[in-house]
Amino acid sequence: MRSLWFSLGLLSLIAAFALPLLTSDAGAVHQAFLVGLAICCALLWILSRPRRPKPGKRQAILIDGSNVLHWRGGVADIATVADLVRSLEDTGYRPGVVFDANIGYKIADRFLNDRQLAKVLALPVKQILVAPKGTPADAYLLQAARDMDAPIITNDRFRDWADDFPELTQEGRLIQGGYREGALYLKQP
Repeated sequence: MRSLWFSLGLLSLIAAFALPLLTSDAGAVHQAFLVGLAICCALLWILSRPRRPKPGKRQAILIDGSNVLHWRGGVADIATVADLVRSLEDTGYRPGVVFDANIGYKIADRFLNDRQLAKVLALPVKQILVAPKGTPADAYLLQAARDMDAPIITNDRFRDWADDFPELTQEGRLIQGGYREGALYLKQP
């Protein structure tokens, strides 16, 4: 919508300055200038307004990918994470997934980066994070959850991080889950 207003304002401004070149009528020049000025003022007002979130914007939720990876039978299976991602998207969430650096070796016997995992999970790259080698993903996951005020889906309790992230004790901050009789479930607080 903003681009439409910008285009209209720009066209009006061009018309306001081009009209004097095409006519010698001083009244038309003055009128064109005032119209162009009014449209530019309206355009600036519209563009300077703060953006409001769009209605129906999906709530962010984070997935501890390295934890969820083992939910089905304790075996590393990326399909488990993919199932959870699809389920969350179907219920209106915008999932982000954080993995330890060794994720690729667990599922493909080679390193996989954010872009490669985004393709596997059919998510935008900006919704995937592979922690740098030698750095636990927990720190990135917990900081992202704090920054986004988002819950985390994991069976980890993050006890080692409780002092640095006291919000982990809040109800609904950590959501556990798994598989029962072949079906994915989440324990809702």
